[in-house]
Amino acid sequence: MRRVPAPTSRRTRAPGRVVALCGALALLAACGRSVADDGEGGRLPGVPTGVTAAAGSATSVHVMWNALPAASDVGGYEVYRGTTKVKAVPAREHMVDITRLSPSTTYAFTVRARGTDGRLGPRSRQVRATTPTAVAADHSAPSRPLDVRGRAVGSRAVQLSWSRSTDDRGVVSYDVHQGGTKVHSVGGSQTAAVVTGLRPGTSYAFTVRARDAADNLSAAGAAVRLTTAPGSDDGRATAPSSFRAGTHRTDGAYYLDLSWIPPRTDGAVTQYQIQLDGKPATSLVWGGTAPRGKASYSFYLGREAGAGHRVRIRAMLPDGTWGGFSPERSVTTGMPLSTRPGGDAGSPEHPTGR
Repeated sequence: MRRVPAPTSRRTRAPGRVVALCGALALLAACGRSVADDGEGGRLPGVPTGVTAAAGSATSVHVMWNALPAASDVGGYEVYRGTTKVKAVPAREHMVDITRLSPSTTYAFTVRARGTDGRLGPRSRQVRATTPTAVAADHSAPSRPLDVRGRAVGSRAVQLSWSRSTDDRGVVSYDVHQGGTKVHSVGGSQTAAVVTGLRPGTSYAFTVRARDAADNLSAAGAAVRLTTAPGSDDGRATAPSSFRAGTHRTDGAYYLDLSWIPPRTDGAVTQYQIQLDGKPATSLVWGGTAPRGKASYSFYLGREAGAGHRVRIRAMLPDGTWGGFSPERSVTTGMPLSTRPGGDAGSPEHPTGR
């Protein structure tokens, strides 16, 4: 299965049906394949996407990736530094700190999923991170993060923010803890985070700590207590925004043109499902760098003018669960860009941030 960096405006003609474009765009749902064939009739776990690596201190790197869907029968993940396995974590986790590294050194990491039967899937794309220079005799911890705030984002996520900490040598990263467990990390230049993978209707307490290059940790900022929405939440807070749909005609055929802003997460959103006329039409996966701002995609509809269709889209979140669907748009081949009833073309745009 081949992936391309940006599946936009791919055009294939096939009369009377939506083309899945399985080979060209890795359209997983249309092809019915979320895991790889091992060549012997069995299935291997898929390739982890959205892999990132960032220095946490002069001797550690924080590696994150997007969890594979639960249906993939993943038993866990393995993280490799070069060709050496350095960490193994259970399937419920999709981030890890790699420690005991050398300062001022660039490291390359990959991630592999391990199936419940113990077999390993293909390696992810390789990512690199460079640890900062160590500072001799640095025993001063950063100041504690102040003004820590947060809000629930639907039933499965929260957004946190805080004021920047100070340090005599500089803050390298911030650690987010849920109770006594570290659940996330962001770079020292960031003062916000999105935590996903939470349970509906559940109360959580989050704290934030700053870390410098010498691995000195600040005291925890004030705890923020948040309760996620109940399970009846429709996930709209995790839906793509500014979703628009239209059609264009090329060589006598009509194509559906979509654009949207990815949902706000701290991980890369690399997979989407497009629903056409109430049924899944295709899933698409970015094999390279997924867009953080406006994304777009086109596919074949048919040759009939005046044909009406309804379309909406949702994203696979970094925790391996589907986000909410965008508002549904109606299009008619040969007609201009669609809007909501009343002329509203969508919610205000906001680029995805880390």
